Amino acid sequence: MNTNKNLPGTPGTVISPLSHAFTHRRQRGRATPWVLGLLVLAVAAGGWWWWKGRGADGAAGGPASAASGPGGAGGPGGGPGRGGRFAANRVQPVSVMPARLQDIRHTAAAIGTISASNTAVVRAQVSGVLQQIHFTEGQQVKAGQTLAQIDPRAFQAALGQAEGQLARDKATLDNARIDLTRYQDLLAKDAIARQQVDTQQATVNQLVGTVKADQAAVDSARLQVTYSRVQAPISGRVGLKQADIGNVVQTGDTNGIVSITQTRPIALTFAVPSALLPQVSAGLKGKTAMTVEAWSRDGKTRLATGKLATADNAIDITTDTIKLKALFPNDDDALFPNQSVSVKLQLATEQNRLAVPAAAVLRGAQGFYVYVVGADNAVTTRVVQTGAVDGDWMAVDGKVEPGDRVVIDGVDRLREGAKVEVIAADPKQRAGANAAPRRGRGASAPGGAASGAWGEGRRASGASSPQGSGNPADAAVRAPTAEARNDAAQSGGERPAWLDRLPPDVQEKVMKMSPAEREAWIAERRAERAKRQAASGGGN
Repeated sequence: MNTNKNLPGTPGTVISPLSHAFTHRRQRGRATPWVLGLLVLAVAAGGWWWWKGRGADGAAGGPASAASGPGGAGGPGGGPGRGGRFAANRVQPVSVMPARLQDIRHTAAAIGTISASNTAVVRAQVSGVLQQIHFTEGQQVKAGQTLAQIDPRAFQAALGQAEGQLARDKATLDNARIDLTRYQDLLAKDAIARQQVDTQQATVNQLVGTVKADQAAVDSARLQVTYSRVQAPISGRVGLKQADIGNVVQTGDTNGIVSITQTRPIALTFAVPSALLPQVSAGLKGKTAMTVEAWSRDGKTRLATGKLATADNAIDITTDTIKLKALFPNDDDALFPNQSVSVKLQLATEQNRLAVPAAAVLRGAQGFYVYVVGADNAVTTRVVQTGAVDGDWMAVDGKVEPGDRVVIDGVDRLREGAKVEVIAADPKQRAGANAAPRRGRGASAPGGAASGAWGEGRRASGASSPQGSGNPADAAVRAPTAEARNDAAQSGGERPAWLDRLPPDVQEKVMKMSPAEREAWIAERRAERAKRQAASGGGN
């Protein structure tokens, strides 16, 4: 069977299948060197790019940004970090603080509620019209101080009536006693019967009882008069008044006239885990009371310092906590009843404990560690064991000595033996932080926006050189436009540079002008310059 075929488009040409396969392999063999050459060129280009990137990264100034913190780049157990191979020999700026010996407090944190030591609602004890109020809302008052006055006239009248009844009955009693004495003398002379004497004695005793009842009525009426003066039952801070002058107050009023809360001292109630009960009990039995601090809810402001007073008589089984109460002098009225505060209960204190800033302690594969800066400004890694934290300081144990400088900021890409440059921890205290703003034309310096506005005005007006003649018209024609000056004024711009090209007397005159006058003056100078240019052009 003939397998030969004519090549399409080429009449009479016959190609066998074997010849076609051979030709295909020969063409593929010729293309292989080209493919290999392209691969070699690609590898060479990649190596060149890597070498250029290394050189550029090594020449860059300042610290590169990388993940820092426990287990971060350069730390024990951390990888080299992004760009780590390019920054191996770079001097890193860091902030340091010395380790030191200090007292470390062991504290328990909780949330507590301020409550008044005593609270009293002052109600009227007699009904009547409220005539006077003798307190100011929010005022501190003393026990027994008069707060209000109720109309006392009705009670004074009742007192007068009781006193009159008492005087009448006293007179009757005195007369009965005189008659009894007379009857007793007659009985001694056997002039009257004993029955008459006994009757008179009973009359005297009856009148004695009447006088006592009258005296009680007088005391009761006098007490009602006293109740018309409303007095403070306890010392404390009065709240908002609940009754106004002219109102009829009743003894059964729910809100009363005003409420008083005793805020000096003031109490704080909070709960701690029952596991701390042994330490709390030991502190309550000790000679020195345990210190309690009240802080704002965000934990940034200490409001007051007080002493632990007592503990509850039972553990709350639902929360496994024990309630505690502390007392605060509160002389500055910093605490208010029902205020919610953060609480720090001081349980114990470690004396002369080695401590470092908590920000200096990092965590890696070897555990907790710190970077210590040596005398040659090279850092070394010191593994430490952490202890209690007191504020911003943490107690540690390890190969750290008091006075060693530990890194608290700038640990990015630090490694063992790396060189560092120590800078101030506070950005405001670093070199150049308070430097005067440069006088420039762009936005690269402080005030750049304003300088840029003046520069744009100069460019818009056609000024091509900072130098110029001393002619005010020449300087004014290169002055910025009104829009540029407004932008500069809004940006807090500085003295424009074109003023320096004016004579001193003209500078002083221009600086004293108002913005509108300055605009008119510049327009006049530009008009003069235009006239000179026109005249010089006509002469040519």
